[in-house]
This record gives sequence, C-alpha cells and structure tokens, in this order.
Amino acid sequence: MLRPLHFNVLLPKPVSVNLKPGSLKIAAGFSFRIEGGTGDRVAKAALRFQKRLADKTGLFLELGGSSESSLVLRYERVGELSLHENESYTLDVTPHQAVLSAETDLGILRGLETLLQLVSADQEGYFIPAVEIGDEPRFPWRGLMIDSARRFQPMDVLKRNLDGMAAVKLNVFHWHLTDDQGFRVESMVFPRLHEMGSNGEYYTQEQIREIVAYAADRGIRVIPEFDVPGHAASWAIGYPELASAPGPFSREINIGVLDTVLDPVKESTYLFLEKFFSEMATLFPDEYIHIGGDENNGEQWLANPEITQFMEKHDFKTVLDLQCHFNKKLLDILTKLGKKMIGWDEILTPALPSTAVIQSWSGRDSLIQGAKQGHKTILSNGYYIDLCQPAEYHYMNDPLPADLELTEEESKYILGGEATMWSEVVSPETIDSRIWPRTAAISERLWSRREDCTVENLHERLDVISLALEELGLTHEKNYPQMLRRLCGGADITPLQNLLDLCEPVQGYERVTQRLHTAVSPLTRAVDAARPDARGAREFRNLVALYQKERKIRTQLEARLRLWADNHVALVSIINRSPILREVSTLSLDLSRVATIALDAIESPGKPLNEQQKAALEEAKKPRAQLQLVIVSSIEDLVRLR
Repeated sequence: MLRPLHFNVLLPKPVSVNLKPGSLKIAAGFSFRIEGGTGDRVAKAALRFQKRLADKTGLFLELGGSSESSLVLRYERVGELSLHENESYTLDVTPHQAVLSAETDLGILRGLETLLQLVSADQEGYFIPAVEIGDEPRFPWRGLMIDSARRFQPMDVLKRNLDGMAAVKLNVFHWHLTDDQGFRVESMVFPRLHEMGSNGEYYTQEQIREIVAYAADRGIRVIPEFDVPGHAASWAIGYPELASAPGPFSREINIGVLDTVLDPVKESTYLFLEKFFSEMATLFPDEYIHIGGDENNGEQWLANPEITQFMEKHDFKTVLDLQCHFNKKLLDILTKLGKKMIGWDEILTPALPSTAVIQSWSGRDSLIQGAKQGHKTILSNGYYIDLCQPAEYHYMNDPLPADLELTEEESKYILGGEATMWSEVVSPETIDSRIWPRTAAISERLWSRREDCTVENLHERLDVISLALEELGLTHEKNYPQMLRRLCGGADITPLQNLLDLCEPVQGYERVTQRLHTAVSPLTRAVDAARPDARGAREFRNLVALYQKERKIRTQLEARLRLWADNHVALVSIINRSPILREVSTLSLDLSRVATIALDAIESPGKPLNEQQKAALEEAKKPRAQLQLVIVSSIEDLVRLR
C-alpha cells in the first residue's frame, strides 16, 4: 500500500483545508474540462496536468469531457503577469467531482499544483481525498534568481527550474544576465557586448523570447538584471569607452568584487545605456528591470581626475553620492521606457526617488529603511541558497516577522522575497542540487500565512516535493549518484556515499575563501557532489533522539555505527585508484573514529572519554576538503548519554 499524501504534506501550506469524508477515484474514464475564461494558458496547463497525472497513474485521461467530468477548471479572466494580480483559488473535491475555481487563470495554475500533490493511492487504486481548500499567497513577489553571468546556464537548466518554480507557486524569475565574467544576452544594437564579453556563451534574442514565453505559460514573470555601474568588466571588453579607467579589457575569470565600473560623468555613457535598455525593453515585457547597482568599490572613480573634478563641481562628497547621480539618470531612462527600476541595497540613498524598488542582500536594515522611505522592498538576505545553509535557516527567515518595527502602512511596501542562486561554484550539473528542495521551503514562507509556517514535518514534506520535482526533470536527485560514479572511477560508490550522505559543503563564503576559484574552475570534486541538508545526517540525528527515549533501538543504532566505523577501509581502496578523492581520506578517517567512539559509549555506559577520544571529536569538527562532517554533534549527544 502506498502511503496517502493528503493535505498534511502539501507544500506550500494552503490557507484553509477542510477534509471531508470519502474520496474521488482516479480510474479509466476520468475526464476534465475548462469553463469560463478564453485564454490559452489554462489549456496548456491542463495538457501538462493531464500528462503528469497520466504518468503518475498509468491511465489515459481525457481532456474536454462533458458536464459530468471528474474535474472542472473554472475561471473568469486571463490574469496579467504583474504585481498584485489575483492568484487565489478554491478547490472543492467530492466523491463525484472536483471543481477548481479562480478569478484568474493564474489561480487555476496554482490550484492545479495543489491538486497534483493531493493525488494518493491505496490498495484499491489512485484517488484524491474529498476536501475543501481556500488559498491565496501571502506575498505578491515570490522569486528565484539564477545567475547565468558568472557561469552560463543552458536553456534546459532554466526551463526545468521554471517548471520547479511553478510546482511550488513561485512567480518571479530574476535573471542575472551580466557580470564581470560574462555578458549573456545578444544585442543587435551593440553586438560587441555579447560577441566579446561572453566567450561564445550567450542567449540569442530568440532564446530570450522563448524563456519569457515558457515562464509566462507557467504564470511566472521574467525580470532581467543588467548590472551597472559596477560588475561591468564584460561591458568594457567590447566598448572600453564606457569604463572609468583605460583599457584594454579582456575576459575576466576571477571571482569577487572587481574594479571595473562604468564612467558616470560622460553623457555618452547615458546615451549608450538608453539605446541598450530600449532594445532590452522590447525583449522583456515585464514592467521591472533590475540594474544591480551593488559592490562598486569606487577605486576607478577616485583615480580618474575627470570624475573627481565632476564630484567637486557637484559637491558630491562620496562615491555613494556619485552613484546616486548615476542611478537617478538611469531611473529617468527606464521611466521614459515605461519601466520601473530595481536595485540591490547599495542604490538606497535619501535622494533616490521612491519609485525605485530595493532588493535587500546585505541585511534586514535596508529592507526596513527602504520601506520607511516609501520604497517597495524585496528580501533576499537569508535566502542566499548558494551558501549551502540548511532549509530551516531559510524557512525561519520571514520578510515580515511579527516584531518588525514597521507601521501597518509601511509593512505594505514589503513585497516578498527571492531565493538567490549565484553561480560562482555551481555548474549545470550541480545547480539543481543547490536550488532544490530547499527553495521549496522558501516558497512556503512566501506563500503561506506566518502562523502556518512551522518546522514541524518540514523535511518530510520537502522529501515528498523533492520527488515530485524530480518527476518534472530536475536533476538534484539523479545527478548525485552520477557524480559519485565519476569520482569513484567506476568502482562501487557505496563507501563514498556512506561518507558524503553525512557531509555538507561548508556554509557561507567559507568555500571561496578556503580555496581559489575562477569562473572556469572544474566543479567535479566531492564537495560539489555533496548536498546541503545531508539526509543521512538528519536520519542519524533523529535516530539518536529516539534512542534517548527508547533504548530498544540499540541494535539498529549499533549497526549503523559499525557500518561507518568499517567504511574507511573500503573507501581507501577506492581512493588509491581515484586521485581526485585523496582529499577526503582524512574526512573518512574522522568518520571511522567518531563512529568507534559512539560504539564504545553505547557498549560501556558510564565510562568517561579519554583524552584521545576527546581530541578525535574536536578534530572531526574541522572542515576537510571544504566539507563538514555534520554528525559530530549527534555523536556528542550520544556520548553524553553515558
């Protein structure tokens, strides 16, 4: 018997769920029809739903049924892909029929994802539990940013992640398209931007339109980011006259905050930008364009006599004053094009018009300050998924916590949040594992009511949604064993998996500070294969907690620890034939030692740790090969049970 999913594992949690007696059977003859609206977005979504449901059940399901259809999709109008559009829906399932209703087609799209999560099975077959659901998002801005500039991400990566976004009800794809390491969008007006600034890896205008349309079909807006005035080395390769320092410039592969910045005092800079953004405005229909605006260290500006003279003439005391001048000029350009401007924290100054949207990456202070000044704001601080922090960390990060010091009116300026996937140390092979399933936890924080967002059964629900995402084509599960096979050179991957299931990449910026990385560094090491929120470590933590209450599971616990204590010998034989794995040898030995200590603690209660054992536990806490053995705290909990 398959475990029924029902409402207790829905993600994101709906606003209201009322379970009723009975269920709607999914069997031969199950059909559905569309009522009301005339747009094709629901029709396309219905076809995708039909395929996904058929793949899950093995049944042919008919689209375009009669009044007796098993499923009715009912909506009033085509929704606009814009801020504050209605995405609410209701779902009423009885043993005879399911009716999904919404004002807009966007609500139907969100409800279909809930409906798919409700599909369950028992010994009698597939069914949807009888239920009434009323649902709407808490925040209108629920986004994922993908950096295609530092490391280019192919079209299939973007499309499968858009599918993932739709599955968890995210509605904004923030596309970081330019940075020091790459200019990734084709420009017909200024072709040297992509020809010289991309290393041949860029999106054609046809591909841009394809992504915009693909996202729109899934109810997702596309917000492009063109980073200026800093992070601009790729602009200057083809057009060095834009830069504040003399060239020539070449492709930048180093990672970090670099000096190249656009010249803010030449009128020709703004004429160039106006022509460029005019072209981009035709490619990206959304009302918002992101200008970046972050991490300008100002060194080139202060070293340029013409720029410092301009600053003196206009009484600009700091680099920030000059950048505000730049931002206001760019804001005027975008406004004339019918666009609204978004930028990172650094653009926030008292002189900046409140029409500009502030995206907070550096801290919550800018979010609060921006809202108090009348700026719409978006939270990304705490949602940097590239930093490999656990799902709970992101989940408990609320854009609008109850204790936030804002008035009711000021709180309305907080639009929501965005998970941010910077690509310094991800490849098309690893990016999905850094995004999913943790971003699903962020999506719930942005969709569901504050009071409904508790960590209880979060990981259980993430495990369920992770499999659903895999069915959509995401590779976060599939690529893990694939990478292990490559690392092991064709040998049995079990010993390596036993180790990496208990390890996580170092968190924060520790990885890039511990070891030099460039935009062309291979990302095929053990740290790249290892995943945040190591499942094996979580399972062991739960097992230790259970052992504290029920000593009867001792045999199960001991079996796992003996496996780990003996694992090193098997892994060493693989390491000896696979030099890329040599860096994890000490980590493997740490695992063997701490497992042996835990076994001793179980077998000899009351026996104190000797100095050698204490030292081994402390050593095992140190990062090895940019990996952290995350079971040590659980081992210490076990030892304390003596």
